[in-house]
Amino acid sequence: MAVAIIRILNNSLTMKFIIGDVLIIIFILFITRLPQSFSTTEAIQPSLTRLDSKRSSPSVQESAAKAVLGRFLPTHLHSFHFKIVSKDVCGGQGCFLIENYDGPTENGPEILIKGTTAVEIASGLHWYIKYFCGAHVSWDKTGGVQLASVPKPGSLPLVKDSGVLIQRPVPWNYYQNVVTSSYSYVWWDWERWEKEIDWMALQGINLPLAFSGQEAIWQKVFMGFNISMEDLNDFFGGPAFLAWARMGNLHTWGGPLSKNWLKQQLVLQKKILSRMLELGMTPVLPSFSGNVPAALKTIFPTANITRLGDWNTVDSDPRWCSTYLLNPSDPLFVEIGEAFIKMQIKEYGDVTDIYNCDTFNENSPPTNDTTYISSLGAAVYKAMSNGDKDAVWLMQGWLFYSDSTFWKPPQMKALLHSVPVGKMIVLDLFADVKPIWATSSQFYGTPYVWCLLHNFGGNIEMYGTLDAISSGPVDARISKNSTMVGVGMCMEGIEQNPVVYEFMSEMAFRKEKVPVLTYTHRRYGKSVQQIKEAWAILYHTVYNCTDGIADHNIDFIVKFPDWDPSINFGSRPSKLNSMHTFRSRTRSRRFSFQERSSDLPQAHLWYSTHEVVNALKLFLAAGNDLAGSLTYRYDLVDLTRQVLSKLANQVYLDAINAFRRKDVKALNIHSQKFIQLIKDIDVLLASDDNFLLGTWLESAKLLAENPSEMRQYEWNARTQVTMWFDTTPTNQSKLHDHANKFWSGLLEGYYLPRASSYFSYLFKSLEKNESFKLVEWRKQWISFSNKWQAGLELYPVKAQGNFLTIAKALFDKYLS
Repeated sequence: MAVAIIRILNNSLTMKFIIGDVLIIIFILFITRLPQSFSTTEAIQPSLTRLDSKRSSPSVQESAAKAVLGRFLPTHLHSFHFKIVSKDVCGGQGCFLIENYDGPTENGPEILIKGTTAVEIASGLHWYIKYFCGAHVSWDKTGGVQLASVPKPGSLPLVKDSGVLIQRPVPWNYYQNVVTSSYSYVWWDWERWEKEIDWMALQGINLPLAFSGQEAIWQKVFMGFNISMEDLNDFFGGPAFLAWARMGNLHTWGGPLSKNWLKQQLVLQKKILSRMLELGMTPVLPSFSGNVPAALKTIFPTANITRLGDWNTVDSDPRWCSTYLLNPSDPLFVEIGEAFIKMQIKEYGDVTDIYNCDTFNENSPPTNDTTYISSLGAAVYKAMSNGDKDAVWLMQGWLFYSDSTFWKPPQMKALLHSVPVGKMIVLDLFADVKPIWATSSQFYGTPYVWCLLHNFGGNIEMYGTLDAISSGPVDARISKNSTMVGVGMCMEGIEQNPVVYEFMSEMAFRKEKVPVLTYTHRRYGKSVQQIKEAWAILYHTVYNCTDGIADHNIDFIVKFPDWDPSINFGSRPSKLNSMHTFRSRTRSRRFSFQERSSDLPQAHLWYSTHEVVNALKLFLAAGNDLAGSLTYRYDLVDLTRQVLSKLANQVYLDAINAFRRKDVKALNIHSQKFIQLIKDIDVLLASDDNFLLGTWLESAKLLAENPSEMRQYEWNARTQVTMWFDTTPTNQSKLHDHANKFWSGLLEGYYLPRASSYFSYLFKSLEKNESFKLVEWRKQWISFSNKWQAGLELYPVKAQGNFLTIAKALFDKYLS
């Protein structure tokens, strides 16, 4: 605290800052010494009550729920009656009730669904069509909905006795990761957002992150501190990289942001918030974490602003990295943070009390002194509460795992207890694999949300931890002295592995494990024995990873190793090793080929490939029964891709071993097989609209309002899924392929030329009996990549070919 006071005096600020800071610290120390005998629910109850008071009126919410039904199941618009009820009906909790409609039903309502909010009503609708009609809901890009099993209006199944009552065991169902906005939402228009919010409502999500449009708010705030638009051009990242610019990892890369973008995204955010509020959701808005434009240091020369170090650039290039962080101990931090909260309220209205801030995720405090850490936490909260007196700080808890050498119990307690009880909520971000609540005495009494992280980089890979998802939230909630107040889904990218998100979203309403027996029937609209047997295999293999390794897809087709195979992989120089390392807003979150020690690269494999090949065989056998199903098409294409990509990993290693033996003939056989696998998988993916590069690129261009924006947005879109960050003529980006995708067009147009050129250099090495020219290959490949990133060639946006015929042919070719 003495350090903070000295800074204040040095800044020649008025005594009111000193008095205010001293009082808030005294208050915090008093609060942290209060007995912790009351329940977590009691601690957050004032916030829950205030948030309930902010909700839209019952009539608005009932209309919003009816509109969801109209978009989702328009044929049954008059088959359901919706009604908002008080929490008193549900024992003080959020809930939905499903009853038979008591009244005339001819051409009218058959089923009555009551809920405490429109989200609960939509969740009740989803529950009814799932468990009474055998229907299924997933994202359009993962096969969409299966509604063929829903009986016609007038024939809906009745519920038994007095109906169905489902209560939330915990108040909140949180959704999104701070980088999902870049990996998945970046090119969305309102039409796509409307579908997503409908999906959220059906899944029971009531606490979604709402990060769109914040750059327009920051522009208005920073201009009040004499920051020009030119200064902000150096501060903001490009559209596809905004998540990392917001976190202070990078600046300028992919930018600047046009006035059109700023205006467009602000308008979009207002529509998003309006719809969320109509449905009774509580949006989580951003707050100030300390990331500031470089110009602020010039305007406020005595402010405690630190220039951060490199973040994953090739040569510590200051054009893109080394951003500026305003220390929370500086009074200017509170001033800017307060201005940002108030500007959001001015633009959006009083829509929430919950704000996300992750100041310490990438940047540990300069000292482990607990009093100092407490004062920093208090300052962060003060910036929020000065702008919104009822503010609640929502913080990712990943730092306690990723930087555990710093965040020991005393430091964790100092930060977690630096705000009044009930005013901080922690996201146990990786609880599906590395739960922190179990090793931190329930975050030392702080309310937390049990979260599924699951996906990194928006990669496409069949992967899951279904047993952990079914048991983890239940075990956490019933554990001794539990402080769990919610469940959440925090994937970096969406629209993959629909079974994982169906299971996880249902945990918001489950007090026990989710039943798995009926999933296949609902997913495809009928019971097919081969499919049931196939899913039994997938459930115990692909979807029950227990090795604790974060699944960042490093299959060699999409993340091709950048190395000299004549050198043992584990013994390469450290600079080369770092090229496969990524830290997204966290310390030490590493996803490298070295997750398993070997002298060869190792892709992540946690199951028996033989068993999964058998599952694919069973899937193909069901083709005659399910050929017309879009959910079956997606799953078959994805499973075939999964099996062939794992085969390609082994073929790649066979080629490398042939090179090491100097066996030219074997190298030719295996390298050609690898190349052919890329071509064949591309053809497979082209048979489903949901695996196309073209749709990603076209969605980017459709947001542009002039040719210049169109070129910029397409470059952003191409770069994010390939090289990601900066290069030099002889060094790929350290983040290359971090956001890799199995998309048709990307395989043929990008991954194929890379593998082909690499293998050609291996052949030259053997033919000329000389060392592998790694640097020469890099020069050629990086030049190709940079040209491709700036390219304008068109890729298909419609599926081509018969998916079932192609999948069967590839099975016969490679696996029979």
